[in-house]
Amino acid sequence: MFEEFRGKVVLVTGASSGIGAAVARAFGVLGAKVGVHYNSHLPEAEAVAAEVRAAGGEAFVVKADAADAEALSQAVEAVAAHFGRLDILINNAGSMLARVPLVDASLEHYRQVLDVNLTSVFAACRAAIPIMRKQGGGNIINVTSIAARTGGGAGAGLYAAAKAAVSTLTRNLAKEEAAHNIRVNAVSPGVITTPFHEKISTPTQMEAARTTIPLGRLGTAEDCVGTFLYLASDALSRYVDGQIIEVNGGQLTP
Repeated sequence: MFEEFRGKVVLVTGASSGIGAAVARAFGVLGAKVGVHYNSHLPEAEAVAAEVRAAGGEAFVVKADAADAEALSQAVEAVAAHFGRLDILINNAGSMLARVPLVDASLEHYRQVLDVNLTSVFAACRAAIPIMRKQGGGNIINVTSIAARTGGGAGAGLYAAAKAAVSTLTRNLAKEEAAHNIRVNAVSPGVITTPFHEKISTPTQMEAARTTIPLGRLGTAEDCVGTFLYLASDALSRYVDGQIIEVNGGQLTP
């Protein structure tokens, strides 16, 4: 069913761990050429690239600070130059950085949260879209969050606001780029057990979240992979555009 991905060029930002790494590995299994983006964890990124190659795909590791618009734009262009095209862009890079109540947040923290979560999507899309237009089409999948709809937990307001903006930008880009044969959608994960939550959530907070999930468990990075493959597949989702797909075990049913 997923033979269409063989030879396709996929760039996954934030691919050294968590959801990004799982998605990159999945595309490798399907024979894609995968751009593995990272910022500060080179050994982990190289390990993901090695798994992609071992599975039958190709991999190209590229470094950039996702919060640096110019650096991330150059990373997108580097992947396209290396493989000769760019078919699928997955904007996965993001971070809450820390749980900080709004009244305690510095202007620097505010800017950092917006840059890594929202400016990164803006920069990557702005770099990728001209490439995709020139080649006749493409596919962009952004990563938002359940927090975009719920407002997030304690100290997560800025992160939630940034992810809500990503959702809105996704809908707008879908309208702008449909005429250029570029579909734009987003995946909205719920509470997923990745290094993201290891840094900003306590075991008590994670257990409290688990009790609110109808499926009775926290999600894994692998639980998210199928939704990315579905949205990336023209065979399965060619009429799906501008959508935010929730992957949260039933915790939120909008």
